[in-house]
Amino acid sequence: MAGNERLRSALLTAGLNVRQLAEAVGVDPKTVERWVNTGRTPHPQMAHRAAGVLREDLTHLWLAIEQRGRGHRTGRELIAAYPTRATAPLELWRALFEQARTHIGILVYAANFLHESWPGFSELPAAKSGDGCRVRVMLGDPDSPAITARGEEERYGHGIESRCRVAVMRYRPLAASGVEVRLHDTTLYNSLFAGDDRMIVNAHVFGMNAYGAPVYHLRRGGEGGLFDVYAASLDAVWERSRPLGEGP
Repeated sequence: MAGNERLRSALLTAGLNVRQLAEAVGVDPKTVERWVNTGRTPHPQMAHRAAGVLREDLTHLWLAIEQRGRGHRTGRELIAAYPTRATAPLELWRALFEQARTHIGILVYAANFLHESWPGFSELPAAKSGDGCRVRVMLGDPDSPAITARGEEERYGHGIESRCRVAVMRYRPLAASGVEVRLHDTTLYNSLFAGDDRMIVNAHVFGMNAYGAPVYHLRRGGEGGLFDVYAASLDAVWERSRPLGEGP
């Protein structure tokens, strides 16, 4: 299971460590470690105590408790936000992809940073596909007007086009391993990285390269929520994209 980034952030803000929170709440430190590192939801009584110690809203820290008490809701799906992609930890992407069991979706222009910062990432999509996880990857068509326009907007020239060609080169061999790779020519408003009920949204800002734009970590909280809005966008681009290797 993925960790609880909201709880981790609340600990840092409060200036407490796992042991100190455990002592204040009256549980074993290993229990708090599981809350933080695996995303385990505590008993409501313990959760209320922890929220009080951290001076945080209970439903902000544990959405599942809110859902038990009030029914399935669509709000509070934002787990964490980072001012730039560069400040988002690599572990965020590692957890998203490594813990996915049924579906991985990647909608980007290139996202070569995954290969460049994560040794062995190239083997992950094929391994996941072999385990029965559906893996869909959508890359920007290097020859599309949308790529040219983005390069001009970001004053990056043909750099984005070149990055797209590198991405195509990296993903092409994976198609033989069951990974579904397509090219798209859409105006990309956000780069999306989905793993089951979790998603990372790298927002795009006019004139700015994606590494300098904000990143949002989402967890699906109910039908029609934030997660579903972005998931629908990913699916819509998938429908209008073409398999890698086919002409326009």
